[in-house]
Amino acid sequence: MGVNRINFRDPHAQREGLGRKLVHLLLLLAFVWLIGFLGFIGFIPRSVKDTDTKTDAIVVLTGGGDRLAEGFRQLDAGLSPRMLITGVAQGITLQQVVDGMSSDKSVIPSPANLACCVTLGYEAGNTVGNAVETAMWVRDNKVNSVRLVTANYHMKRSQLEFHRALPGIAIIPHPVFPREVQDNWWFVKPHILVLLAGEYHKFVGAWVRGALQDGMLWLGGIETRPDWWPDIDWPDWEMPDWKWPDIEWPDWLPKP
Repeated sequence: MGVNRINFRDPHAQREGLGRKLVHLLLLLAFVWLIGFLGFIGFIPRSVKDTDTKTDAIVVLTGGGDRLAEGFRQLDAGLSPRMLITGVAQGITLQQVVDGMSSDKSVIPSPANLACCVTLGYEAGNTVGNAVETAMWVRDNKVNSVRLVTANYHMKRSQLEFHRALPGIAIIPHPVFPREVQDNWWFVKPHILVLLAGEYHKFVGAWVRGALQDGMLWLGGIETRPDWWPDIDWPDWEMPDWKWPDIEWPDWLPKP
């Protein structure tokens, strides 16, 4: 004789359980993202820590007249004998760069100093390109130290790329402070939030890409470095006798 059992379980319980797990996962990811974003905000420079150390060169990343003006100020102050402006659009002359400055033009050097001491770099299209272009210029001009000038919210990612492309070169960060991010109420201003969140994502992407590339270099030897990597005299390390497998670059991972 069979026994009829009463099933007190909701037939949708399993499906709801999976849904709750998915919601919990999304909430966890959102929490991790928020903690990382707030940490990124906390590490954005609020001031220039080193204003006195002299370097062999000043490197200015294009992207705002404030950066150029600050670079010219440092050049005029004698902190460096030369300056590289990297990331200039093809066909743009130095005079056009100067004329396009929207900030204080009183800091612009004389035409003679511009001609002798300021170089334009046309090869870079992004921050990685800025670092690689600077590495080539540094090698050609026997530069051992640079003062890096860019926006404060862009500084951490720039330092990450520049330290990777210029090993052994002293890099002094010299942030400038654009008006759009000098707002105590930035967290309720959508355009500022979009700007900072975008830079945060780019920083995380640069860090992950660098970790992957550094891992490939370490495992496969210096011979496996990417084509864009600057031709620098690397230390003669003894690397393991092991070859990294030949894998195709994933479609979802942007190439530098």
